[in-house]
Amino acid sequence: MNRREFLGHIGFGAMGATALAAGGSGGRALGADAASRDAGGGESGAGKPNFLVILVDDLGWGDLSSYGAADLKTPHIDRLIAQGMRFDLAYANCPVCSPTRAALLTGRYQDLVGVPGVIRHYRAGSWGNLIESVPLLPQVLKPAGYTSALVGKWHLGLEPPDTPMDRGFDHFHGFLGDMMEDYYTHRRGGHNYMRLGRQEIDPKGHATDLFTEWACAWLREQKPARPWCLYLAYNAPHVPTQPPPEWLERVKAREPGIDENRARLVALIEHMDHGIGQVLEALDETALAKDTLVVFTSDNGGETGFGARNGPLRDGKGTLYEGGIRVPMGVRWPGRVAPGSRSERIVLSMDILPTLCEAAGVAVKHEIDGASFLSTLLGKGGAAPQRDLFWGRREGGPFKGGAVYAIRRGDWKLLEPMPGKPLELYNLADDPLEQKDRAQTDRATFEALKKALDAQLARYAKVPWKPEGK
Repeated sequence: MNRREFLGHIGFGAMGATALAAGGSGGRALGADAASRDAGGGESGAGKPNFLVILVDDLGWGDLSSYGAADLKTPHIDRLIAQGMRFDLAYANCPVCSPTRAALLTGRYQDLVGVPGVIRHYRAGSWGNLIESVPLLPQVLKPAGYTSALVGKWHLGLEPPDTPMDRGFDHFHGFLGDMMEDYYTHRRGGHNYMRLGRQEIDPKGHATDLFTEWACAWLREQKPARPWCLYLAYNAPHVPTQPPPEWLERVKAREPGIDENRARLVALIEHMDHGIGQVLEALDETALAKDTLVVFTSDNGGETGFGARNGPLRDGKGTLYEGGIRVPMGVRWPGRVAPGSRSERIVLSMDILPTLCEAAGVAVKHEIDGASFLSTLLGKGGAAPQRDLFWGRREGGPFKGGAVYAIRRGDWKLLEPMPGKPLELYNLADDPLEQKDRAQTDRATFEALKKALDAQLARYAKVPWKPEGK
């Protein structure tokens, strides 16, 4: 299956009023008057747009109905994406949680901010320590008058100076840790990591419902006079796949014969979609939706061992194959981003920060690795930046504390499947499902990419990541 056949397989053009710009810039152009407006020309906060960034956890590339899933229904997420621009080549910075979150909030490769792997509640299994001096999105936006909130999952540290309130958020209502062992009791390793600000809390209810409720409440408190940024990070559909019983019963009744693992995951995703619908409804109620740029995406691919599907892509969460790092993504901005537009521009999690900053008219004065895709959103054309792209993951267990990395240059991708294993080379234009390893037949390309990857790893090697005492 080559790239053209792959695009046909995923139904490119099936969203009705969809347009794809030529080349890598993507997007359908708005009318000349709309496209030429100032990027931050909303009515809130002295002309600055509001931001709602919705990050979900372990959502597979094929696990939305708009991305081809036939056994689940996600009308609210589908509508959100259809109301703006869908990115068909969106990638998480990492195939696991913490590093992608670090990249999203800093605009940098995760290894360069000290988070090459998952941060956990026990030191031996923790593979990162977010560098204290690195500015995060709320700190970058604050001088422009923004108030910022995080509702949901943090997963970048459990104690000061590594909590949301230490890193620039004005409001935090959520979970400090990585995964909950139960969506109703919210514990991890016997610890309660639920917080309101800095205060430990013990709320009752399913975590998805709580995060939805808290996000809606915060949105209703916001006033048009001050711009805001809400980072809403759901734990769902991360394991344990624990949907409310009534949602599971509904799926089983609708999909007779569905596998139990799959049924539970479908129900958890549909329950989350319902919550996102409530958040978007609250945004409409406040009359702030027209001034709000909304981003929806996932932190990595789906975990296939628990029923997730990543479309036709190879493998899933934890791996550097496409199924582990390609994610669904859509951006809505009424009056700025053309509804039903679609882009083939490659974007990473770290590109979100510079995009939001450019939309807000905020200069990023420190070094970042991400590149703004605002021009693509606004349909202004122009080529996407030509850049090498890197992914990686450090872990224990079978990794034994080692790491794997990948590089993409154009259509070529070089990856290490496991620490110490031979590197594999794929041409994603001819082989988007990564079936034909060309490491032995295209040696010049192999050596060029390996040289660039080694240079990037040399940059990473200079950055400390180990928690104190490890």
